[in-house]
Amino acid sequence: MQFKSLFIDFDDTLWDTYTNNKNCLEEIYTDYPFSPYYPSFEAFFNHYQPHNLELWCRYRNHEIDRYTLMIERFRHVLTPIGITDADSALKLNNEFLKRTTGNDKTVLIPGAIDLLEYLRPYYKLYILSNGFREVQYKKLKNAGLTPYFTRVILSEDAAIQKPHKEIFDFALQTTNSRRRESLMIGDNWEADIEGAHNSRIAQLWFNPHHLSARNFSPTYTVHSLSEIKNIL
Repeated sequence: MQFKSLFIDFDDTLWDTYTNNKNCLEEIYTDYPFSPYYPSFEAFFNHYQPHNLELWCRYRNHEIDRYTLMIERFRHVLTPIGITDADSALKLNNEFLKRTTGNDKTVLIPGAIDLLEYLRPYYKLYILSNGFREVQYKKLKNAGLTPYFTRVILSEDAAIQKPHKEIFDFALQTTNSRRRESLMIGDNWEADIEGAHNSRIAQLWFNPHHLSARNFSPTYTVHSLSEIKNIL
């Protein structure tokens, strides 16, 4: 297949969201009085992370809005220590976002820069992400990734999140890309791969954990970013 436009997910496809966010949460656990209520950082993280992932799933499905996501993910960790008000949860969320967009939170997925250097001469590269505008632009800049991309397309621009077809249609329209000449690259089965499949866009599933495909076979599957160079 001859592709011209590559739409690339950002979080956990290029930017190591899991590692960077976990490091931020460990700083917060250390700097705030959580230790009397959580016996270890791992206990704190294991309380936070599943709930956070569930909230992001609900956000993608338009069951909650951005504000609710930001409040509820930190209210969840504050409730066991007797703090339940929205203002406290939002304050902690803002502290988290400030730290996660810091100059020292730039861990990338192995092979990210090498892959972008390889792709840039041959394709139009676009970020297609559900992340928040003020967060994603800072993370891209701090990680040195901004120059590789012709455009950054966020769910806030399209007013709808992946995996919904409308965001993929928006991405094609705003970049003047043809559906048959476009490829979506991402790690999230539902948001990136199923979303692109349902939008009739070819998919490249970055699947480092060797998960099983659900109800169809993606156009391509790789387990490391370096493998993409064997396909494109």
